[in-house]
Amino acid sequence: MVDGDTAADVAGLSLVEAAGLIAKRKLSSEEVTLACLQRIERFGGMLAAVAGCEPGRALDHARAADAAIRQGDRAPLLGVPLAHKDMFYRRGRVSACGSRIRAGFVPDRTAAALERLDAAGALDIARLAMAEFALGVTGHNEVAGTARNPWNQDHVTGGSSSGSGVAVAAGFAYGALGSDTGGSVRFPAACCGVVGMKTTYGRVSRFGAMPLSHSLDTIGPLTRTVTDNALMLGVIGGFDARDPATSGLGVPDYLATIEDGAKGLRLGVPENHFLEPLTPEVRKLIEDAINVYRRLGAEIVAVRVPKSVAATNGMTTMITTTEGAALHARWMRERPGDYGRQTLGRLVAGALTPATTYIDALNRRPAVLAEFMAAVFDATDVLVTPVMMGPVPTIAESDVGANPGFAQKIFAMGHATRPFNYLGLPGLSVPMGFTKNGLPSSFQLVGRPFDEATLYRAARAYERETDSTRGTPDLSRLSRP
Repeated sequence: MVDGDTAADVAGLSLVEAAGLIAKRKLSSEEVTLACLQRIERFGGMLAAVAGCEPGRALDHARAADAAIRQGDRAPLLGVPLAHKDMFYRRGRVSACGSRIRAGFVPDRTAAALERLDAAGALDIARLAMAEFALGVTGHNEVAGTARNPWNQDHVTGGSSSGSGVAVAAGFAYGALGSDTGGSVRFPAACCGVVGMKTTYGRVSRFGAMPLSHSLDTIGPLTRTVTDNALMLGVIGGFDARDPATSGLGVPDYLATIEDGAKGLRLGVPENHFLEPLTPEVRKLIEDAINVYRRLGAEIVAVRVPKSVAATNGMTTMITTTEGAALHARWMRERPGDYGRQTLGRLVAGALTPATTYIDALNRRPAVLAEFMAAVFDATDVLVTPVMMGPVPTIAESDVGANPGFAQKIFAMGHATRPFNYLGLPGLSVPMGFTKNGLPSSFQLVGRPFDEATLYRAARAYERETDSTRGTPDLSRLSRP
């Protein structure tokens, strides 16, 4: 056994720190895994973030990793415990996708991203909670249960990768995979105070991951630090013939330039659209973050965002629900009562979308992207935007079922995230402090296609200057829901 204080210390390490200590045999994978499992056992029920966990199997894999290390294996993530959103299939293991419909689904394949993490030596110790079928920006799930924010259980986790954000922030694992179709990596990262990368469309294979919207879905990591995130993406990225949308571009060594600093980078600050709906306290936090970059030697460049971007939030929402409805058509006919109300309502709306509207949105994308690239990235290297427009809301006030008037606010939550799913651009959520309610807040760095390396470089410069990712929630304050 690992005592409580030691477990907290070990579980509070970054992924890079844990990997280094395990590789040097200063900590064993078994010790580190046990510390995470004890955190899950003690706090998992209070946060409703874990969909499934087999401690015995996890410890067996940790012991095998320790044996491999003793024999000289130097895989980059060898023995490091990770956990992932319950939509990444593993052959022979249940993958419920946050739903009643797939509660007993056992896939016959393993997700490409998991295969690559396995090859790097990482452990997969738990399946994590998610919004039902990955439809939901807040993390609400009336079918499988709503995850709780580790900073304050009354507040949302962000969705749909809700359990991934919680698990990383709470020390259940050192990193987690999520999916992002309209903000589903960036929202949980922002709400839970961790780092989350929405990758360029085509950077990471989606083979073996539950589909929602084939023209928008992306996969990315959630971690405690920027360097952790870069390390994970370097492992999972790259071409996969089983997902024809993946790019043949090589995956760079993201760690090679991550410490190069902000000096000389051109940081774009939008004069219109993205900053307009901000609450005063979030605006102040973003202004403070921009001033940090100014001190670090970045060139701050004001940019005008094209008017065409205004429609991308709505088009992303429409594409998501339309493509989702096509995937769910049979279940919607045969098992409508097994869906949560919000999920079914969104899918029904998608089923009613005129084909001309859907096709028009797809056809407009190349022109909107070209206009955006010329207006923003001809003059800048990185664009900074919010992730959320205001403080993290409570579970009660953002429950669409109990508060129908909040539906429009939920749509508004995607104001700064969904455009980049439509455009296929990478976006990195970076913690920037806390709002007055004590919950984390984050800014987003957006880059050119497949230029995640520059986003990591810029984010690491801010992290190094501010120590913005070192805060952790005090789980001793948690209570049984």
